[in-house]
Amino acid sequence: MSNNPEVRARFIGGLLLLLLGGWVLHGFLGLLAWAVVLAISTWPVYQRLLISNDRHGKITWGAWGLTLLIGAVILAPLSYGLIRLAQEAQSLGQLLTDAQHVGIAPPVWLETLPVIGSWAKENWMNVLGSSEAANESLHWLSSGGAVSYTKDFAGQLLHRFFGFLTLLLVLLFVYQHGDNLGRQVLASSRKLFGEKGLRYTLHATDAVRSTVNGMVLIGLGKGLLMGIAYAIAGLSHPAMLGALTGVFAMIPYAAKLIFGVCALVLAAQGHATAAGGLFVYGMILTLVADNYVRPALIGGAVKLPFVWTLLGIFGGMETFGLLGLFLGPALMAVLMSIWRDWVADIEKPQASA
Repeated sequence: MSNNPEVRARFIGGLLLLLLGGWVLHGFLGLLAWAVVLAISTWPVYQRLLISNDRHGKITWGAWGLTLLIGAVILAPLSYGLIRLAQEAQSLGQLLTDAQHVGIAPPVWLETLPVIGSWAKENWMNVLGSSEAANESLHWLSSGGAVSYTKDFAGQLLHRFFGFLTLLLVLLFVYQHGDNLGRQVLASSRKLFGEKGLRYTLHATDAVRSTVNGMVLIGLGKGLLMGIAYAIAGLSHPAMLGALTGVFAMIPYAAKLIFGVCALVLAAQGHATAAGGLFVYGMILTLVADNYVRPALIGGAVKLPFVWTLLGIFGGMETFGLLGLFLGPALMAVLMSIWRDWVADIEKPQASA
């Protein structure tokens, strides 16, 4: 830092203002990062929607359309899931009402479960098997935290919805001013790292874009292959289950929640062989896709070694959650570029000598 008191005071004042701004916006930093990730991954599509370059800096129909399309793609499956959840809640409410009068007999397949069949049936009878047991269980639920959990869930859902609207608003702003923002980021990178800063920034954006492409390809491929497996196993609605698996497959190892539940349903229906085959097939497909195919798709686009791509994906998710799926590979790509430049600078004097 310069010894000039004025420069030092300006630096300290700017740093304090930066920290204050970060503290004010800390609750929205994740949303801002998500908006940037979405903008980077969809920027080539937005460029094709522009009629001419003079539309940069203005809100265009392409920006509105692409923002609304992204919102619909994300909200549509979530809305469908919430509607189905509400329908199932109504059915559950009617079931519990009936249970208060006559109880609920255990299903036939429950006792056929290996090892735990008798224990499961006995516990079912103790909890719901008679009207007295059902009333006692419902009283315990109503006096416990079920109501508060429901209110908390509704509050969180409303909070997430308004956060998502904020994300779409920021995304629209990024589309509007993305050209100027990109030039400013490149200028800042050049000031920090010299002429090499341009390459670092491009590597980071390529890593983010290739991560999104890898997510989509993995989701489509796994959804299709698992949909075929669901149909062969004899499950109803295999296309819908395959689509749901494809959505979850975009997150590493999340798809096993879907095919795991499907395997349990098959086992409960007495199809143990089909259940075991479906679960083993799903696990093999998940291991191959998440440990080999996904890192290859992401690392190949930015010439990032396989192991560093894999560590960037899992390390990023462990540190930043789902957002780390994009930030991790981008950070690894920049660090690898810096390392290669460092090694090249070391080897130059040796080569000249």
